[in-house]
Amino acid sequence: MKKLVVGNWKMYGNSAMAKALAASVARKSGDFPEAGVVLCPPHVLLAQVGQWLAGAKAALGAQDCHSETEGAFTGDVSASMLKEAGCSYVIVGHSERRSAYCETDEMVRKKAKKAIKSGLCPIICVGETLEERVQGKAEEVVGRQVRGSIPDAAKATGDQKSNFVLAYEPVWAIGSGKIPTMDDIAQMHTYIVSVASKCVGCAPEVVAVLYGGSVKAANARDIMSVRGVAGVLVGGASLKEDEFCSIIAAVK
Repeated sequence: MKKLVVGNWKMYGNSAMAKALAASVARKSGDFPEAGVVLCPPHVLLAQVGQWLAGAKAALGAQDCHSETEGAFTGDVSASMLKEAGCSYVIVGHSERRSAYCETDEMVRKKAKKAIKSGLCPIICVGETLEERVQGKAEEVVGRQVRGSIPDAAKATGDQKSNFVLAYEPVWAIGSGKIPTMDDIAQMHTYIVSVASKCVGCAPEVVAVLYGGSVKAANARDIMSVRGVAGVLVGGASLKEDEFCSIIAAVK
C-alpha cells in the first residue's frame, strides 16, 4: 500500500501560490512512486489546481462536502459537484469542522456516505482534545468517533483496497508544533485500525490511517516509519513548496 501524503490548504492560498505549488508537485510527484499525493485547496481553487495537476501522479481533493446531493444549502457544495470538478478525495470531520461548526459523528458519517456514493474517497478525521488525553479518555473518544463516523457504505477488500481513509489528528497537536510520541502514535493507530476493521469487517492491514497534526519535513520520515501509519495529512507545511515536497520525499 502506498503512503498517502495529503495537503490540506485550509482557507489559505491564491491563484499565484496555487499554480506554483501545484506545478512543483506535478513535476516531482512522479519521482516518488512510493507516495500517493493529494492536494486539497479551497473550493474556489479546485478547478485551477485540477488543471495544473492534469497528467501528473497526484490527485485532487476537497476540504468538505454536504451530505445531500443538492438543495437550498447556501455556501455548501455537494460530493457530486466535487467529483465533476475532478476530485478523487474529500476530507470530512476535520476537528476544525467538528468544533467550529458543531459537526457530530452522525453528520460526518452522512457526508462520508454521500462521498462514497458519489465516487469520492472520504478522508474521515478523528482525534481527541488535550483534556481528553490527560483524563485518559483518548481511546474512548477516538473509538467512538471511528464507530460513529464510518458509514455502512464503507468497504475494503482483500487486495488491500478500500473506499475510505481515516486520519488521526490529535486536536491539541494541530498547528501547535507539538506531536504525540512515536509510541503514542503507534498505539493509537493500532487501536484505530482494530476498531475500523471490525466496523467494516475486513482484515486490519487493509485499513489506511493517516497521521495529522504539526507534520513537517523534519518529522515526516519518523512519523511515516511508525507501524500503522499509512501516510500523513499535512496542514500548514503543505502551503510551502519546498517543505511539502520534502515531506513527499520522506516517504522514500
